[in-house]
Amino acid sequence: MEFSGIVGGIPFISLFIFTGILVNLIQVSCYLTIWPVSKSTFRRINGAITELLWLEVVWLMEWWSGFEVKVHTDAKTSQLMGKEHAIIMPNHVSDSDTLLTWILAQRVGCLRSALTIVKKTTGYLPVFGWTNWFSESIFLDRNWAKDESKLKSSFEALSDYPTPFWMTIFVEGTRLTADKLLEAQSFASSKGYPIPKNVLIPKTKGIVTAVQSLRSFVPAIYDVTIAIPKQQPFFPTLLTFLKMQPCKVAVHIKRYSTKDLPESDQGIAQWCRNRFIAKDELLETFAATGTFDEEEITGFRRSTKSLIVTLIFASIFLVGGWIFLQRLSSGWQYPTLATIIGSVAIVVHIFIEFTKMPPPKIKATQICTQ
Repeated sequence: MEFSGIVGGIPFISLFIFTGILVNLIQVSCYLTIWPVSKSTFRRINGAITELLWLEVVWLMEWWSGFEVKVHTDAKTSQLMGKEHAIIMPNHVSDSDTLLTWILAQRVGCLRSALTIVKKTTGYLPVFGWTNWFSESIFLDRNWAKDESKLKSSFEALSDYPTPFWMTIFVEGTRLTADKLLEAQSFASSKGYPIPKNVLIPKTKGIVTAVQSLRSFVPAIYDVTIAIPKQQPFFPTLLTFLKMQPCKVAVHIKRYSTKDLPESDQGIAQWCRNRFIAKDELLETFAATGTFDEEEITGFRRSTKSLIVTLIFASIFLVGGWIFLQRLSSGWQYPTLATIIGSVAIVVHIFIEFTKMPPPKIKATQICTQ
């Protein structure tokens, strides 16, 4: 347990829970009253209020911790991002990857419709999981017998989505660790595949289902490559954000038309594997040069909107909290405040533990690099 991270996270998580409860109450009310009448109207309202909550997370990363994202892509892709439905296919390097896609989505104007595929247990996280459920993110058991039908029905339900959405799929299935990389290298060696150094072998069933289910109304896949400079002192995680430890990430984005992808399941699967081989080579080049070939999109700056929204909700939270405590009798003020702080500290601990990387079973020097 990181005591400093918990202490530092209490103010933000308190605000996040306060805002999240308001958002969740509105979501429940709208789901019960508006969804049965008009899914489109519910989605627009839900997207607007969900964006307010996610903007607080964007503020935490960009303003509180000083997280910097440098985006590299071509001019055509830059112009289309945020204006079309898209499948987002990033490599998975840390617990902040989903949050990173939110920053990208916010910068192109579709944070309110940033969806993702996550493991089922994420749905039990206070506020975070509940809000994602109402936003139609997809929760999986990691059991294909159960997940296949859930994916197909969830994808089909998005055919009438009223605004451009991003559906993020982490096709590696898990975050990159030394243990997982060694397993991937052993598997690649046994199959005669190129030996990866920076990515895992993609699990292609999910992306094949996504392409086949969505290609009729989703025009693009954005192949997103996340690179973390090795020389920086901090690794991007929820804990480093709470502790105000600044770090940088470079992101390379390449757009592919879904109509240009192979028609067969096997062809899509091979296309995905080829993309991850290319990702691995791209990351090797980044490690050697510190940059990508495509020019950086310099117009992407940290969000002023997230700052304004967070300041407004923080003001409401502080004033409301002060009034609430003042209305309590003097004997109950301090015990109530201590109970609230203690409860929030427990929630912070839950979030940190949930996102923490598992302890390595092997040493980094054991990883195969041939």
